[in-house]
Amino acid sequence: MKVKIEVQNKKEDEIKADVLVIPLFENSFPKPYEKLNSQTEGLLYRIIKSGEFNAKLGSNTLIHLHNSEIDRILLTGLGKKSEITTEKIRQSGGKALTYLKSLGFERVVISTKELDTITSEINCKESLPTYFLEGALLNLYSFDKYKKSEEVREIKNIVLLYEEKKIPLKWVQTNVEAVNFARDIINTPANDMTPTKLAEIANSLASKKINVKILERQEAQREGMNAFLSVAKGSNEPPKFIILSYSGSKGSPLVLIGKSITFDSGGISLKPAEGMEKMKYDMAGGAVVLAIIKGASQLDLPLNLIGILPATENLPGGNATKPGDVVSAITGKTIEIVNTDAEGRLAIADAIGYAIKYFKPKAIIDIATLTGACKITFGNEAAAMMGNNSELMDKIKEASLETYERVWEMPLYEEYKDYLKSDIAHLKNSAGKDAALLTGGYFLKEFVNDVPWIHLDIASVAWNDKDKPYLSKGATGFGVRLMLRFLKELS
Repeated sequence: MKVKIEVQNKKEDEIKADVLVIPLFENSFPKPYEKLNSQTEGLLYRIIKSGEFNAKLGSNTLIHLHNSEIDRILLTGLGKKSEITTEKIRQSGGKALTYLKSLGFERVVISTKELDTITSEINCKESLPTYFLEGALLNLYSFDKYKKSEEVREIKNIVLLYEEKKIPLKWVQTNVEAVNFARDIINTPANDMTPTKLAEIANSLASKKINVKILERQEAQREGMNAFLSVAKGSNEPPKFIILSYSGSKGSPLVLIGKSITFDSGGISLKPAEGMEKMKYDMAGGAVVLAIIKGASQLDLPLNLIGILPATENLPGGNATKPGDVVSAITGKTIEIVNTDAEGRLAIADAIGYAIKYFKPKAIIDIATLTGACKITFGNEAAAMMGNNSELMDKIKEASLETYERVWEMPLYEEYKDYLKSDIAHLKNSAGKDAALLTGGYFLKEFVNDVPWIHLDIASVAWNDKDKPYLSKGATGFGVRLMLRFLKELS
């Protein structure tokens, strides 16, 4: 259910609500709420002064009111004012809504007085209440397609008490909806989210500004995309090479490539059984690219974008690619496949070659759950970034600081080329465990030539194994907010 979001420039005692959310800093005795305190017969301040509510980040205390247009007040903690960041504000918004979701409230009003007192003290792109709202909205997401309960009462209306002109409401809503669009796709089991289904979703985005083209297996064969097709050989599901073109401007396009392995068993190089059920999320990069194109169109960003999703399953079977096989990419470069579980780079290599051949891009950015080594390196806290253009990478870093979808630049030393040498082909698709994160990126570098290019390995951040303050367990949609902010600043 879509939540109605409003921004109203009203005072707290002028509204009617199931619950009024008041974010507060530690050791704060907020004078702006004196009238509200008197309406509660001093209860508001007594709870704060007694320490019953300590305002530590993410803490919540619910106060019941009588004879008031506000049924309850939720005090929610922002932590210490001296340590506040936009991310902590997002987390506070997420924690507050986590608390409220289970209580059956329908109309939630959020006060912003405390946040407004320090907006000028923090370096950020938007007003601080924007980040609280963003965290709150991201937290409302749930994936209940397969076990929806009719008994659950959902929040239907959120009102932010602030000046409307200071809140980029369309921007926030579009970002959140795009993230949730990606999360829905990624969370869907692989028996339902096949390459064919992914192509259907892409086609559903077609509009005056978005053109969609799907290459079938035979068309991909005619293009010489045998690296991509080698991944698909073990599956009965037909591969789909999906191309979306968003026309928001003139000139050369920026190409976004999303790894779209709708299920990755590892192929003949079979993965361990434990945790394999999560390999439905190996198409997270593709889902993120779809969401970016969708969001860019809704925001009318003045850019030309191409989205490419080389979609297939990677399964063992009688026709499956075998370790030791040699295939040629669209560029003519030959690849010895020494590990069929290093399949994403094969699909992306042909997508890069196709992009250069047909679109003459001003830059290419690929987004992929490429290596398990990325998660070993970063845990669940950042994505790896590699590339050949420092100016573009700096812009990604700036967007990362604003969205807290963090990236960390990794090197692509020339020596890594030796790690990928093959005795019988131009290169092999895996260098083994040594520098696995970096050689995965270097493999892709071999196909971009001198085109400005960035590789984002999101294997560490595409999936949460546990709930976080505003992103629940499961798919995160990481990269959507990052790239929409990057594109906004680029435009």
